[in-house]
Amino acid sequence: MPRHTAELLNQLQHADGVLVSVASVHGSGPREVGAWMAVFPQTLVNTIGGGHLEFQAITEARALLQSATHEDNALTTRYALGPALGQCCGGVVHLKFERISAADAPALKQRLLANGQPLALFGGGHVGRALVNVLSSLPYNVQWVDSRDEIFPTHLPPNVVCEHSDPVHAAVADLPSGVSVLIMSFSHAEDLDVVAACLMRQRLQGDLKFVGLIGSKTKWATFQHRLEAKGFTAEELAFITCPIGVSGITGKEPEVIAVSVAAQLLQQRA
Repeated sequence: MPRHTAELLNQLQHADGVLVSVASVHGSGPREVGAWMAVFPQTLVNTIGGGHLEFQAITEARALLQSATHEDNALTTRYALGPALGQCCGGVVHLKFERISAADAPALKQRLLANGQPLALFGGGHVGRALVNVLSSLPYNVQWVDSRDEIFPTHLPPNVVCEHSDPVHAAVADLPSGVSVLIMSFSHAEDLDVVAACLMRQRLQGDLKFVGLIGSKTKWATFQHRLEAKGFTAEELAFITCPIGVSGITGKEPEVIAVSVAAQLLQQRA
């Protein structure tokens, strides 16, 4: 689960709160359906955006928290984003307000985790670590795979699960449907095996969303020849994105590559 979700669950251990979520949007609005924030007596977690809209929602949520009656554990309120709120979006947003407590934590975790896009990251090197850090606050559920069990850091973001797989490409068969795959292992031989496993799965099941391989155009040209020798067609090879990252970003620092790749993932998600 993303970092905001972990922060919400942590806050619930200390105080009750109100979960405010975007139930519907008609016309132009600051955030999409499903966006949420959690309001506690002394703090906030996450955001629904919108400036004055959010200010009004915080006020209403805290009033609900202070209410003597618990009859209205959930309610939905309509906000017109026009002159009344001093905003020029022009749309209408319905916000849902739900009282939450520590008892709701398991259900909330499952509910918010369901919104994450599955992502498999092969490779625990410098770029992999930088990418995991970037993805920690983005809507992805990351399965981090490496053939070296000792490579993973002790402390992980809450939306990351590590898996030791030797051979590493064996993990491809058990990935969830609709997963995006990033390949950046310490070995070109391992990279090639993972790419081949992804291509075979795509041939048989066609359920991978995206497959990206780190490396240069020269590396990909070499891989193409070897994969063609394994019987993969040009049409199948066209499914692989290599190099990865948003074009125009030329820095090779792990952190720069990580941001570029994360931006490309978000483009694919959209």
